Amino acid sequence: MSILFADHPLFAALALLLLDMLLWRLIGARGGYWKLLVRVLIFTLYSVLLFNQGLNPMQAAPWPEDVPLHLAATGLQIGWWLFGARTLTVLLGTLMMQRVGHTGRLLQDLMGAVIFLIAIIAAMAYVLELPVKGVLATSGAVAIIVGLALQSTLSDVFSGIVLNTTKPYQLDDWISIDGTEGRVTDIDWRATRLQTSQGSMAVIPNSMAAKAKIINFSRPADMHGLSISLQVSPHARPQTVIEALERAMLGCRFLLPKPAPSVALKSSGNAGVEYEISGFVASMGQKREVRNQLFDLAFRHLQASGVSLLSSGESSVPANLSRPRALLDSSSIFSTLRQEEKETFSQNMSLQTFRAGETILPAGEVSDHLLIIESGVVSVSLIRDGKPFEAGRMGPGEVIGEAGIADQATAADFSAKTFCTLYRIENEYLKPCLDARRDIHEAMKNLLDFRQHIAQTLTQETPRPVVKRGFMQWLRNRA
Repeated sequence: MSILFADHPLFAALALLLLDMLLWRLIGARGGYWKLLVRVLIFTLYSVLLFNQGLNPMQAAPWPEDVPLHLAATGLQIGWWLFGARTLTVLLGTLMMQRVGHTGRLLQDLMGAVIFLIAIIAAMAYVLELPVKGVLATSGAVAIIVGLALQSTLSDVFSGIVLNTTKPYQLDDWISIDGTEGRVTDIDWRATRLQTSQGSMAVIPNSMAAKAKIINFSRPADMHGLSISLQVSPHARPQTVIEALERAMLGCRFLLPKPAPSVALKSSGNAGVEYEISGFVASMGQKREVRNQLFDLAFRHLQASGVSLLSSGESSVPANLSRPRALLDSSSIFSTLRQEEKETFSQNMSLQTFRAGETILPAGEVSDHLLIIESGVVSVSLIRDGKPFEAGRMGPGEVIGEAGIADQATAADFSAKTFCTLYRIENEYLKPCLDARRDIHEAMKNLLDFRQHIAQTLTQETPRPVVKRGFMQWLRNRA
């Protein structure tokens, strides 16, 4: 086989072209670096074979008297220009993909088209010895005619290049273009495709996107703003409302501390007073969950302060109910008690207050009482890998110390994040009541099981990442 290639180098050159196409298919899309390395190596061998045979791609084939050999040599010389253009395109594409990622695909395609056009013109001028000036003049006239016919499409193409160069948005960014909001799924030659929150696909021409007002909700990547508005009774004191809403913000630990969240009075009238809570979260996917949580926390903290959201009635709680009695009505566990049972419960509840930073119930202690939060924010801490961390925050209506009813130690440490008021119920009174009411007993047991499961999940040791080693990883680290 080696003798055949040595005696017939043109067959060897053709075999190299076929080998390149075969290896390109076999390596696949994942082996980008290997494909580039193989292509450069085969192109180098191909060039060496041609030049050693006297086939200079800058000149016409040297055997005009032998027509078959001349045609084969001419084809291999033209193939050298196209092979070189393809190799250069792949090399530039790999370098651009490292720097700009998939958003530079349009620019990469344009550069590839220009490189191939130059290679074709060079092959016509050097190998075929055609009058390139006449060809360029004719192609220029044709280009003008085609350009006028495709003016709108060309506007989209060049606008797409501008968008990919300036990068006002990238793939997977959540943006708004002239009021059309969605996640960027593709940016091609003609249009930008958005997947809206309703799951539909919006196709926006690049020329329109380049002129439109663009809002990128994914920039910066680690900070996304959100806000909610609430209307309360005009008879509620603003300072009371603001303090309750500030506790609601503090109870949502997903809000970033910097920039700090804030409460503002937006408008006031006879119909009601509107307040706005605004803050920032770390990821776009948290916005909906945090908004829902803020509404719930605001409702509970306002209710704990004696303020209700604006509705047809000033308050959903009768004025003659005591605070312990109203707290039992708002509790998800004790709300099923009969009216006379709630009255008895409320008479056996004692008020306790804690300043910010004080420990309410330490971890490892078997509590002899149950606490119901009346107002304030309680911080819940666990230990993972020997270090304490905040696992959550609690607000009005939630209970603490349910493990003590089952004679189990508390897994978490509960401390006051703000000034807190809690109502205490002794276990020696609570246990007989739970034995008599199986529904409340089951609800308390389910709450204990749920919290223990969450505590076990959060305190599991974090696995150490496996360090990848190898030539390709070494090459990526130095790219």
